Amino acid sequence: MEEGGNPESLTKVVHLLVLSGAWGMQMWVTFVSGFLLFRGLPRHTFGLVQSKLFPFYFHISMGCAFVNLCILASQRAGAQLTSWEASELCLLLLSLMLATINARWLEPRTTAAMWALQTMEKERGLGGEVLGSHQGSDPYRQLREQDPKYSALRQIFFRYHGLSSICNLGCLLSNGLHLVGLALGLRSL
Repeated sequence: MEEGGNPESLTKVVHLLVLSGAWGMQMWVTFVSGFLLFRGLPRHTFGLVQSKLFPFYFHISMGCAFVNLCILASQRAGAQLTSWEASELCLLLLSLMLATINARWLEPRTTAAMWALQTMEKERGLGGEVLGSHQGSDPYRQLREQDPKYSALRQIFFRYHGLSSICNLGCLLSNGLHLVGLALGLRSL
């Protein structure tokens, strides 16, 4: 084990804390909180909560990716990189790019489309129900079939939402693979 006062040791600790914190946050938001909120809150309340959380989530992901890339790049500067070290840098760069696309481009467009959909739904008395609470025919399907503007707007929302989900999963996978690489490089636990 290295001396505790070594600046390189502090850098390693910061790198691992930021990376593992980002990955844990991504796991929670991706696989736990969204599903719980979606199934437990009225539709429009869920949208409101997500519209408040996601900008912070994507910007924190972007900031963590930037810090991790800077730390790793500075540690590897001037050195001959192995293929795994080059891959690690590429994974962190990919995470930064995907988080930036989500934070700066996809999230604002997804949220704007969601607000427009909610406005149209509220005009028809929809949006206050919890998933699976309505009986009989699906009022949202009826709305899609009756209103081509709503249907087109819904397609725009799901296009942005789908791209955002792909970017988010790319960040999660990139950070997870980098964590695996760090774990495999440990001499002991």
